[in-house]
Amino acid sequence: MRNLRELWVEKTLVGLGLGQLLSLLITSTGFSSSELAKKGINAPTSQSFLNYVLLAIVYGSIMLYRRKPLKAKWYYYVLLGLVDVEANFLVVKAYQYTSITSVMLLDCWTIPSVMLLTWVFLKTKYRFKKITGVVACVAGLVMVVFSDAHAGDRAGGSNPRKGDILVIAGSTLYAVTNVSEEFLVKNADRVELMSLLGFFGAIVSAIQMYPLMDVFPFVGFSLAMFLFYSLVPILLKINGSTMLNLSLLTSDMWAVLIRIFAYHEKVDWMYFVAFAIVVVGLVIYSWGDKEEDQRWADVADEDAERSKRFDEEVGSVSRDRGTMAGTSKTGDNSKDEAPTCSTEREIVDNKSIGKDGQGKKS
Repeated sequence: MRNLRELWVEKTLVGLGLGQLLSLLITSTGFSSSELAKKGINAPTSQSFLNYVLLAIVYGSIMLYRRKPLKAKWYYYVLLGLVDVEANFLVVKAYQYTSITSVMLLDCWTIPSVMLLTWVFLKTKYRFKKITGVVACVAGLVMVVFSDAHAGDRAGGSNPRKGDILVIAGSTLYAVTNVSEEFLVKNADRVELMSLLGFFGAIVSAIQMYPLMDVFPFVGFSLAMFLFYSLVPILLKINGSTMLNLSLLTSDMWAVLIRIFAYHEKVDWMYFVAFAIVVVGLVIYSWGDKEEDQRWADVADEDAERSKRFDEEVGSVSRDRGTMAGTSKTGDNSKDEAPTCSTEREIVDNKSIGKDGQGKKS
């Protein structure tokens, strides 16, 4: 019981910490994209190209060194690479038509999409506590949008409706990639997933890529995305895709710190309240895993007890059979010895009779 509690605490802390690191990385990709937008660079596919190349080189080298056969069909990775590239393209493209706050709000569509897909395809069951945690996280993010409206820094785009549609479509594709990666990382191999996703993603990106115009923002974006993609499968394996998307909600909060220290902008107080609500939602969602782990631990203990009883019964039956076999062998030996003794007596009697006959003749 004590070991289970310590394991749960460690698992929760690792999941929360890793989730915030991923949230910070996705925030850095957003600011890299904004820097490119300020310079008038419109190349959403090119931003992701180097990321896929890094994934293919690093994890492909490990995969070639292992020389193991694929655990999943190669065309699964082709489809995953295509969907992932287009998801990145749509969301980055949306920044050209709608406001940042609208993108932040509509990006929440990934969470219910992930929950629906995992419930349908991965048979994941969500209890009331987990749903409550999701609602709290989304409520915190909605407060961020109201904070923007309250502070008066919400800027419109050239075509908000088109931008909103692009965000919703991209968020839906993100949900598909998250659930697909969760399935592959749990049933195939993480290195195989990263290498083939990078390989086919680079091919798809190269087909629709625009010419590079500025190196450093692309490099920063690609490095952050490379680390993001490398760490996502670890969190998916530990806590699942819903926890991943809930953790990424705090990327907007990390953006607040960058606005304060990098751009020296003033931030409305509601941001900090929203951050606290999102953190509470993450803790509530993670707390729901404790009951599930305890239930599985109890089931494992019952199985171990049944196995122990079965082994004891098998051992006692084997001992009984061994005793019966030893008794039967002893009985057979005594029967074999009885004729031998009688034969020896007959020989002695015959010798004595022979001696008596010789005495009478003499």
